[in-house]
Order: sequence, then structure tokens, then C-alpha cells
Amino acid sequence: MDEREKAARVRETRAKAAQRRRKQIMRIRIAILAVLIVALVILLVLIGKLRKQNKPAEEPTVAASQIELDHTGDGQGAVIAPEGGETATETVEEVPAAGSRDAIVAEAKAKAVQYDYQGAMDLLNTVENGQTDSEVTRLMGEYQNAMASLVATPPTLVTHVFFHSLVIDPARGFSLNDTPGWNNGTEGFCEWMTTDVEFNRMMEQMYERGYVLISLYDMVDEQMGEDGLVHMIPKDILLPEGKIPFVLSLDDLSYYHSYDGRGCATKMIVGEDGKPTCEYVDENGNTQIGSYDCVPLLDDFLETHPDFSYKGAKGTIALTGYNGILGYRTDYCYRDRVELTADQEAWLAIHPEYNWETECAKAREVADAIKADGWTFASHTWGHMHIGDADMSRVQADTEKWLEFVAPLIGGSDIIIFAHGQDLANWNEEYSSTEKFQYMKAHGFNIFCNVDSSKYFVEFGDLYMRQGRRNLDGYRLWQSVFNPGDGDKTEDLYDANSVWDERRPTNPELYDLM
Repeated sequence: MDEREKAARVRETRAKAAQRRRKQIMRIRIAILAVLIVALVILLVLIGKLRKQNKPAEEPTVAASQIELDHTGDGQGAVIAPEGGETATETVEEVPAAGSRDAIVAEAKAKAVQYDYQGAMDLLNTVENGQTDSEVTRLMGEYQNAMASLVATPPTLVTHVFFHSLVIDPARGFSLNDTPGWNNGTEGFCEWMTTDVEFNRMMEQMYERGYVLISLYDMVDEQMGEDGLVHMIPKDILLPEGKIPFVLSLDDLSYYHSYDGRGCATKMIVGEDGKPTCEYVDENGNTQIGSYDCVPLLDDFLETHPDFSYKGAKGTIALTGYNGILGYRTDYCYRDRVELTADQEAWLAIHPEYNWETECAKAREVADAIKADGWTFASHTWGHMHIGDADMSRVQADTEKWLEFVAPLIGGSDIIIFAHGQDLANWNEEYSSTEKFQYMKAHGFNIFCNVDSSKYFVEFGDLYMRQGRRNLDGYRLWQSVFNPGDGDKTEDLYDANSVWDERRPTNPELYDLM
């Protein structure tokens, strides 16, 4: 090897050594920088904690305490927003202790958003030294002024709308195929069912128009008389000017066997948060949990629009009993294996683990959660009976079954929402003098609801309140969109053309009630 080759190799060796040293120095620098970054993060966290500890006690620290009464007149109600750009994690950490001053103020604000100004002021009066608390005194003044400006709506001017279970998957709910009997069911689904999309659009448009959901019990004062009977006194609803009270009810929340495969929820359950939600089986046979029917969807809407509800009111759920309730097979026919239909026999055959007591316990648990959520229950008759056509013996037998197998699971009810829209008396009969009324009254029913397409039908007798309901279903939508010559009977509530779900079939034969 000559001198030039030796020199070249030496230079190459030195270059590689220098490169290794540079890489080592770079790794050292990166390590030092990482340590400095970690130290800086720790320092910032410590500074943040010190700032929180030194924050003044009267500063609002939780999203709920930042709910302010809307005085803009734009119908938007409460504004809920974290202050100062704080993250959601920080807000959750700063929930005030129950019974504390901040918790009481937050609860009072939430009540005021739902028009319960007296309840809000009653809470504020429990704040220690509240008379010297600037925020408490300011809110007391606001709520007093708000109460003074409320407008009374008589119950005779309250409309009542109703839904059946919602169709989540129209491709299944409204499908036509060669399965025996399937297409007859399809016509019924097109006529009587609303989709989840349509329900959400209806609620949004009604909210924008100023509608506010109230309870049936907000319309009446029930007083026990010396005669041992409940007497019904009309009660006005007090709301800000421009707000319109309405009642909502749901029919047949039993998830009948005939709904199987139709793209509807399969049962109500209690969610991880303790609130009612739904079980739903998708097109692939996978069970999903979530907002797949009116109850949780309305809850979702009220989360962001709390001023859509008057004092926390939700709706009334009308239950039959012959397939059980809420998706649970709670009726005696399953227990005793008697009077079974083909659907019921098929269901029992694929559920050998079925236990009637367990099923009833689950239904009761769900019903309790639904009531705690603000909903009420009603009878829809045990067998979905045409009460106007039925003779007294059938009315009695049906009512006894409902009182035995449904009422105990829901804690009873004094409301009956008649199936098929029928009423127990003819138009030319004096309501309370009929034998059917007297029987139902003797068995604890005070509020009676039929179906009436007019905007208002509310009647008070000494012993009853009677109200007509408006069906917001496929039939009514189709009539409003495709047959407006008969008059759009829902134009006061929403625009039917923009509510119509594009996935719904338009074939008029599917909306023919004949």
C-alpha cells in the first residue's frame, strides 16, 4: 500500500470518527432538551394549580352555574358556555359540592331556563347570606320581573301531538317483499310511523316557532272531594309572551313482535348514566345501544334546548299489555303459556331462558328510570281495544288485565289514551253519564284522550279532562305534502315538505287508510 492510499484511509477513518462524535453530541442535546421540556410542563401545571387555589370563591366555576336567562327575545333560551376558554376537563373537575352556594345558584338558573321562576327564587332564598350576595340579589330581581311578565294560556288552547315508535332504518321499515303478510305490515308502517329524521326535524321546527312542552298535569288541578271522587279544575299555563304550550304522547311503546325486522328499537333499557335509552338491532344483526326512539332522542334535544320544556316536563307513554311493555314480555300469557299467538310461541321457543319474574323486574326498573327522567305513563288498554265498539263485559275484562299486569310495573296511572283514536262515548252523549265512563272513573281514570285532527279539542267536566290528539305520522305527512287540497293540518307546527324524510316511499297506495 503506497503513501497516498494510507493517507486516504486515515482521512476516511478520521471522518467516520468525527461523524460518530457529531451524532453522539446531537443525542446528548436532544436528551437535554427533552428534560427541559418536561420540567417546563411540570412548572406550568404547578402554576395552574396555584391559580385555581387562589381563585375568588364567588367566581362561577362550573358550566351549570353559567346558565343565564335569555332576555334577548330570540327564542334561543339558555346559553351554556365555559368562560375564559377553559377546557372541558377543567369544567368537569370544578363541579361545586352539593348544597354549596354555587350548586344552589346553578340549580336555580336551570329552573329559570325552564320557566320555573318561583322554584328558582325558593332555592335562592336558601343561600346563606344571600341578601348580601350581589349575584343572588340580581337573579332574584330578574326572576321576579320575569314572573310578572308571564302570559296565561288556558288549557283549552293547548294542542296535543303523538307518535308511535320511530323507524330508524326505512330500508327495512318501509320495504316490500314476498314474505307472507309482510307488505300489509309495510302499509301500516308507512301510515302510522315516523322516522327518527322526521321526529328530529319536527322538534327543531316546533322549538323555533316557540312551542314549549308541558305535561297533561300542568293543565289541570286534581282535587279530592268529600265524595271520595277526584274533581278536575282547569289550570292556566304561564309562559313568556310568544311561547306556545303543547302536550306530547307516545303510543304502543311495547315493541311488539310485529316490529321485528322493521328497523325499530327492540326495547328500552337503562343506560350507563342511569337514564333511559334503547336497544337496537341493525341490518347486520348487531345489537346497538343508543338514541333509537322518541324517549332518548327528546332527551338529547333537551340537553341543548332546555327551554323547550316547561318545568322539566317530557311526554306521556301509553302502554298496552298483550305483548308486555317496553320490550319486556311481562304479560301472563308468556308466564302461563296460554292464549299464545304464533309470534309469542316463536319468541318463547328461541328464549328458553325466559323467566317471567325476571322480565317483570327489568321492566319495572326501566319504567322507574323513565319516570325519574320526567315522563308519565298512561293506559292504552291492555289489548289495544276499540273501546267505543266494545261491550261492557269486554271493557271490564280488558281493564282488569291492564290493572293487574301493567299498572304495578309503572306505578299506576289515572290517564287513559284510547287505542285506534276511539272514545268511550258518542259525540251526542253526555260523557260522564255513560256506563263506560263511570266504570273507568271508578277504577281510577281521570284524564281521557282520543284522536282528533283539529288544532284544539279540550273539554272539562267536573270529574274528567278530555283532550284530542293529533297524529304526526306518515299518513299525516303524506297528506300535507302530496294532498294539500284537503288542507295541511300541521302547518301551525312545522313545514311538512322540509320535514319529509327523503328515504320514505311516496307511493300513494301505501298511505291509503281504506
